[in-house]
Amino acid sequence: MNTNKPASATDPAAEVVPLVEDEFRVDTREVVTGRVRLRTVTDTAEELVRRELQGTRADVERVPANRVLADGEALPSPRTEGNVVIVPVIEEMLVVEKRLVLKEEVRITLHDTKEIAEVPVTVRKQRAVVERIDMDDAPKQPPNPEV
Repeated sequence: MNTNKPASATDPAAEVVPLVEDEFRVDTREVVTGRVRLRTVTDTAEELVRRELQGTRADVERVPANRVLADGEALPSPRTEGNVVIVPVIEEMLVVEKRLVLKEEVRITLHDTKEIAEVPVTVRKQRAVVERIDMDDAPKQPPNPEV
């Protein structure tokens, strides 16, 4: 017998050895293990706001002058002396002749003022509340077959 010939399928001496290979596939799916609920809560509180307010108060004083202006004398113009503003008031008086008479001066004195004002205001503040919901307490949902 010639041993150089390959064994054929019809040859009873030929032995067939089956080959086996394992195959596996790894997939993932979403599983809900818990849920979280987030909500905001707005609290209001009355707070007293305290501020120092600054301003200016004007005192008005009328000072009679009753001085007749001389012929050709320039009209007095408003002027400032220190913190006092002086505004001349002119009037024409009919006499036998027409003359300018300084009737009065209006003196305006400015005073700086300060006062403390307290005003109640409503202040809104938000805070976040996070609640964890355990899956034991949540209704059961079947797994999503598309995942």
